[in-house]
Amino acid sequence: MTEPAPETSDLGASPGASVRRLLRGAARASLGTLDESGAAYVSLVMLAVDHDARPLLLLSDLADHTRNFARDPRVSLLVDGTHGMASPLAGARATLMGRIERADAAHQLARYLARHPDARGYVSFSDFNLYVVRPERAHLVQGFGKIHWIDATDVLMRADPELPLAAQEEDVVAHMNEDHQDAVQLYATRLLGQPAADWRLSGVDPEGADLVAGTRRARLWFDKPVRDAEGARVELVRLVKRARQVSLDTA
Repeated sequence: MTEPAPETSDLGASPGASVRRLLRGAARASLGTLDESGAAYVSLVMLAVDHDARPLLLLSDLADHTRNFARDPRVSLLVDGTHGMASPLAGARATLMGRIERADAAHQLARYLARHPDARGYVSFSDFNLYVVRPERAHLVQGFGKIHWIDATDVLMRADPELPLAAQEEDVVAHMNEDHQDAVQLYATRLLGQPAADWRLSGVDPEGADLVAGTRRARLWFDKPVRDAEGARVELVRLVKRARQVSLDTA
């Protein structure tokens, strides 16, 4: 599936926020596990993230990496934001280190399938399960000399037991796709510089919205985090006004 490089234009953002931007903008990652001899084993995985930015992975029990972390749940996950750069070592990338476990929440699976609709073809297979990586720390490199070790508490969104957006996400996405398709097209073409296509929202989280059109993906960032559907509505209205102004300015 064609995808742009993860969004990394976050000058002034904290290191933790920069890691979240990489995670939310990426659709794939490299998963590091330990095999039965203790040797490092790295594999390609498709990535989605939960509302708090914890990575979500749909994996087969038959895969070597799954057998590896069944013995030892310690994993590393590399998210690369340097795709397409002439000097990749000057770009941003982050390694998360933590532990992996089964994920059972319905909204987590829904977010993964919205991010990777082709996974619907095998999600019902008995050997496929959804997992969540619980980071303990992260290592961010943003170019030469710009290196940070970060505690997971600075990467993940603050826990809010009353945060309702996860439960409201499906309704927000359906409303935008069914009633405001013109706005979604403007987000993609005017704000994100994407070609005209059948763009649709695939998800919304406290920091922005994900857009898809066939094999293309794009990420729309909010100016400030939101906690519920009303906050998301305010940001989406503000962004469509900005997109329409861009249209007028370029007419």
